[in-house]
Amino acid sequence: MIPDCIHTEDELDEILTRPTPALIEFIRGVSSPLVILGAGGKMGFTLAVLAQRATEAAHSRMEIVAVSRFSDSSTRRKIEEHGVRTQSLDLLERDNLCRLPDSENVIYLAGLKFGTADNPAMTWAVNTIVPAHVAERYPLARIVALSTGNVYPHMPIHSGGATEVQPLSPLGDYACAAVAREGVFTDASQKNGTPIAIIRLNYAVELRYGVLVDIAQKIWAGEPIHVSNGWFNCIWQGDACDMILRALPLAASPPTVWNLTSSAMLSVREVANQFSELLGRPAKFVGNESDTALLSNPAKLFAELGSPPTPLDTVIRWTAEWVKSGGRSLNKPTCFEVRDGRY
Repeated sequence: MIPDCIHTEDELDEILTRPTPALIEFIRGVSSPLVILGAGGKMGFTLAVLAQRATEAAHSRMEIVAVSRFSDSSTRRKIEEHGVRTQSLDLLERDNLCRLPDSENVIYLAGLKFGTADNPAMTWAVNTIVPAHVAERYPLARIVALSTGNVYPHMPIHSGGATEVQPLSPLGDYACAAVAREGVFTDASQKNGTPIAIIRLNYAVELRYGVLVDIAQKIWAGEPIHVSNGWFNCIWQGDACDMILRALPLAASPPTVWNLTSSAMLSVREVANQFSELLGRPAKFVGNESDTALLSNPAKLFAELGSPPTPLDTVIRWTAEWVKSGGRSLNKPTCFEVRDGRY
């Protein structure tokens, strides 16, 4: 059931981590433990608790192990409160990985995007050294490794978005490091036969973070919206995490590659006008739309796993009510306006 409105963070987390029947059935066949690396990031709580709730609904004894440095102790505490075992360690330190449990199923969420412009060296280290460590530690496990649609060039808005066969044309340190991350996993897969599925995501949204929140907050604050990067894809974070988990059987050697987003291409201007009506405040715009944008085509993955069930119009309505009522924000702007790859 999809509610008309989400009032509290507890309600939001419940919706984000509510397992689908397809996920519950899938979890019954996954061996224990399921290791989630990089679980301290924006998607980690949702994915770990979603997996735990699916495990409980499936009456499975599978253990979920969420791994991160957990620089935010409250995130670790929240994850543990839902019955997930956590393990704190720095994946950049190679010797630390021997402390991880053996596993046949690994979800890789680790990565660094924001702050790239100020510290490109750390971006390259996290996005290349850590994958090498993980591939060495889990040479025989199925690995679902998160990547990004930023590896693609800007696509014409009438193209339908980049497919997985589109030649990569990364722009900026973050996108280049993401291509390198994919290359490290691919090399390890070819050498060791490691089954890997690379998931190019753009972009997961919820009510505390994401492109939709950024646009709504600007309208609520009376700030202008830059539309030169005038189109985008996004997907409800709960749906994205569901598909990331169910992508484990898609792992192969050499790696398979999959785009993950919604099938809808959204106009920044049109979405802003929707928010303007819902919030009762005018939308102000700066600039003119370019005829290209970072857009991806997820048809290949949808043919395997089905379409995401949460309508984006519903998410837009939820977001408007959340912003209007003063719901908490993570205060991490997505920089959706950026076209030069500098994050």
